[in-house]
Amino acid sequence: MPTEGTLTRLDRVFARLDREPQRPAHLDVPTMSRHRVVLFSATLGFYLAIVWAVVTTSWLVRLDWQVMFFRPYQQWPQIHAFLDYYVVLGQRGPTAVMVASWLGWRSWRQHTLRPLLTLATSLLLLNVTVGAAKYGMGRLGPHYATVIGSNEMGLGGDIFPSGHTANAVLTWGILAYLASTPTARRWLSALSAVTSLGVGLTTVYLGTHWLSDVVLGWAAGLLILLALPWCEPVIARAETRILDLRDRWRTRSGLRAPVPGPVLPVGTPVVHKPRVPAAEEAPASHGALGAGRASRTPVHLVPGPHTARAEHSPVTPSGSRRPPQPEHAPRGTAPAARS
Repeated sequence: MPTEGTLTRLDRVFARLDREPQRPAHLDVPTMSRHRVVLFSATLGFYLAIVWAVVTTSWLVRLDWQVMFFRPYQQWPQIHAFLDYYVVLGQRGPTAVMVASWLGWRSWRQHTLRPLLTLATSLLLLNVTVGAAKYGMGRLGPHYATVIGSNEMGLGGDIFPSGHTANAVLTWGILAYLASTPTARRWLSALSAVTSLGVGLTTVYLGTHWLSDVVLGWAAGLLILLALPWCEPVIARAETRILDLRDRWRTRSGLRAPVPGPVLPVGTPVVHKPRVPAAEEAPASHGALGAGRASRTPVHLVPGPHTARAEHSPVTPSGSRRPPQPEHAPRGTAPAARS
């Protein structure tokens, strides 16, 4: 069986996958601060102002018609092919798959479901809020406009606000929201702002949205990003519930990792041998041994016949039983000759 030092790459992958999910200690969960509340209130007011400007057929609607008659796709046809691909960065399906793949890897590395649950919560809010606004106001797009100068509201359309723009703001902004460091958050915020700005203007270039659709889409996506801290307690409870269900399923399926060492049946008493102190291990006398002593018995207490040390000593030719010893002379003098 491979030890810790000889684990193969596949063993290390499965060992990491088997680790229990846990929230990193350094993970910074945003809270609904006063600054964020002010931004949310200002964005909500801006959102309502755009809706009112379109409903009342104000100067914003006239600007929509002017941009539509300008036909940007005819003014700059050389970039049309590129923008046809660039606008995909605002489509919900491809962007959700790309961002979910990255956040799934983040969830695996950080051992927490929060990134994926935050993405799922934001997309759910986007579908509910933007979808309700689209079908509630029913505005027609530039290609289906019927009356010049009209706001085209309530005619069964579904382009106000722009779903591409709102999805770009939210999908790419969620990466900045879940960033681990302030530096990464600033860079990702700037990148998501540029991407969503480009996606919104691309839809105006292609003639699929009014300019006011794009402006309202920016506000709609930003509102959801700013409101996400209110959803953090719900996300935390959902993560705990999912992990509890996973643990129950693993317990019922017998997928728990084996515990090292012998496992006794349930109800079997465990007998622990008390450790004998060192003072009790020493014998009270040479004639008796303490009960339960595991040390080696001294030689002079072993039963049976013993022989004297002299019986084993060899007899020298001179009649002495003392083994021959080399003669030593004092230092500085030569040894005397033997007679």
